[in-house]
Amino acid sequence: MKLPDYARSCLDALETAGFAAYAVGGCVRDTCLGLEPKDFDLCTAALPEQICRVFAGERLVLAGQKHGTVGVVTQGGVVEITTFRTEGGYRDHRHPDWVRFVPEVEGDLARRDFTINAMAYSPHRGFADPFGGRQDLHRKVLRAVGDPERRFREDALRILRGVRFAAAYGLTPEPATLEAMTAQACLLEDLARERVFAELSKLLPLLTTADMLRFAPVLTAAVPELKPMVGFDQHSPHHAYDVYTHTAHVVEGVAPTPEVRWAALLHDTGKVPSFTRDLTGRGHFYGHAALSARIADQALGRLKAPAALRQRVCALIANHMTRLEPEKKALRRQLSRLGWEGLEDLISLQEADMKGKGVLEPGQTDPFPTLRALLEQLRREDACLKVKDLDINGHDLMALGYEGPALGRCLERLLELVLDEQLPNTRPALLEAARRGKGEAI
Repeated sequence: MKLPDYARSCLDALETAGFAAYAVGGCVRDTCLGLEPKDFDLCTAALPEQICRVFAGERLVLAGQKHGTVGVVTQGGVVEITTFRTEGGYRDHRHPDWVRFVPEVEGDLARRDFTINAMAYSPHRGFADPFGGRQDLHRKVLRAVGDPERRFREDALRILRGVRFAAAYGLTPEPATLEAMTAQACLLEDLARERVFAELSKLLPLLTTADMLRFAPVLTAAVPELKPMVGFDQHSPHHAYDVYTHTAHVVEGVAPTPEVRWAALLHDTGKVPSFTRDLTGRGHFYGHAALSARIADQALGRLKAPAALRQRVCALIANHMTRLEPEKKALRRQLSRLGWEGLEDLISLQEADMKGKGVLEPGQTDPFPTLRALLEQLRREDACLKVKDLDINGHDLMALGYEGPALGRCLERLLELVLDEQLPNTRPALLEAARRGKGEAI
């Protein structure tokens, strides 16, 4: 394992001062997988005050010092250095009741969540892997360190992190670990909502259909709005799957960005409460898009999601049943309303929603290649979509005598005419239309 110079210099400084030191956790795991580590954390036998003395000439970050962590500011970023430690119980499922420093790295690794994260490396002392993390990586196994139930009671967020590791690295939880993840999933309710949202946002872009199905008990505990969807028969010839399985296919099918993945996850949460059956027994979900948007808004509000993401997700869900006509005039209107990114995300969601039905309708055609081709044409044409894109502005209208609300109404009406292709977006044509409309309802 080759450490970057900034991390190696920190490790060497500790060893020179007589303290054992190792790179630990994610950087070792990623190196074993042949990946480029994003950051490098160190652990050491040095106590926090001794770490401070070793790096007395450097800028230090001391926010975590009472728990044994000192940050050293280097040219490569902050290197977190933590004293070898063991921990007491976690009555709040997040913070240890006590921390005790220990002299050996093996004692420190024993407190970590999964074997794949309980490995350490030192160019001076070699590779420490007391729990077989490297072998588990080779065998594609996710295994908790020690007693899995205890690990997840200590910090319930480890359950969601376990799902993320499994999805990211193609790992299968060994039976005891999976059983404990499922049994302890209810502890996610005790966590700060911001922590759950942050972990879910990292996880969602990684999820496949298979991941969503095998980890359904965990995901539905984290987002209770999903639970009624599991196994819910749609009683429809247009759907081969229950609502949750359909959702799993849609999540995998959309672009792997947080906004569109959140929209895919929550897009059909309104189906169960809106479900009705007609006299033939066929199921219907009238108004489920609007209802799903309201449920998604409540769910994301509870999870303390950022307002901008919440707004975008709910707009996608509210519009996911809106028919997009493969025609330039109609797409201009949608672009004016949703913007480029919003419409591209909506197309991604609608395409995945159609494919996620698992049923090919008789005579059904795929409109999405045509929609994307038309969008590309509009992009090349630099289409006028907003008032600011018009070839005239408010000053031009003021010169014609417009003022107050009439000025804004005129600009909006001119945009409508351009979007409907009744008027070209050229200065002479717009000014002439404005002159004709002076004193009228343009």
